[in-house]
Amino acid sequence: MFTNLSPEVLLTAFAVSLPTLGWIVLGMLLRRIGLLPPALVEFISRLAFNVGLPLLLCISAAGLDFATIGSATYLLAGVVATLLTLVLGWIYARWRGFPQPVLGVFVQATFRSNLAIIGISLCHAAYGERGLALAVLPVAVLTTLYNVLAVWVLQTTLGSSRSFSGLLLALIRNPLLLGIGAGACVSLLDWSLPSWTATAATGLSVFFLPLILVSIGAAMRLRSLMRASTVTWEATAWRLCVGPLLTLLVALAMGVNGEPLGVLFLLISAPVAAASYVMVVALRGDGVLAANIIVLTTLLSVLSVALGFAVLVTLGMAGELA
Repeated sequence: MFTNLSPEVLLTAFAVSLPTLGWIVLGMLLRRIGLLPPALVEFISRLAFNVGLPLLLCISAAGLDFATIGSATYLLAGVVATLLTLVLGWIYARWRGFPQPVLGVFVQATFRSNLAIIGISLCHAAYGERGLALAVLPVAVLTTLYNVLAVWVLQTTLGSSRSFSGLLLALIRNPLLLGIGAGACVSLLDWSLPSWTATAATGLSVFFLPLILVSIGAAMRLRSLMRASTVTWEATAWRLCVGPLLTLLVALAMGVNGEPLGVLFLLISAPVAAASYVMVVALRGDGVLAANIIVLTTLLSVLSVALGFAVLVTLGMAGELA
């Protein structure tokens, strides 16, 4: 199979993932020369998370036909694969004998991809606006699922006393979910957005997605990898290899193919979500381990995504690219 990977296919696959890394590297360089201080990075992140991304997801969700959600097999495949990855990751961590605090950070890393930022960027790079439209539904459902599962995992392993009502309130206040919910209401009520929203969506995808990636790069600290443990590498392997492979197997078993399969792969193959670090620190877990996993998966995801997507393209299973 791998011998059939032509240079053209590999270049196409790397063309999908390399721009993501390029913006991240640019953020690292800008921070290095002092043009992106921590305060500015935090402002950009907050602006994009609270305004840019919610607006983009709202406009994309408004164009969806939610009446077809029952036939969105790729969405169900993503949910099943997420739960399966969590269970198998937990079993593996128990078998390895990880202590409770480490187990929680490890398990969260196995299933929680950065699909709302890096995943969406990859889908846009591969399929354009069609990729965004297909990604909105799994982003909405899986973002909610990730948050619920992460709180449960960390509460169980770190002894947190966070209540269910607090979790529910946090989900309701999530700007990304609010944006998707607003767009869903527009679609379900059969309203029409103004014509300029299409131009606005294009502008947001061109401007805010790179801006967010730049801020991620500026926030990364490569020196922390010098303290990376074996657990960091094992969690990275699960996030970038085991999780995506399980997702592909589940999706193929359920008959998913073409663009939905490509979008699902790109979303699930994204590195660990930055929000996982925030949650671990908030619950007084191993923040160094969580940060190292984010940095390592972000750097290596370029290679893993490109190779995995190249295989899908070679086999004719990724649909028509942009």
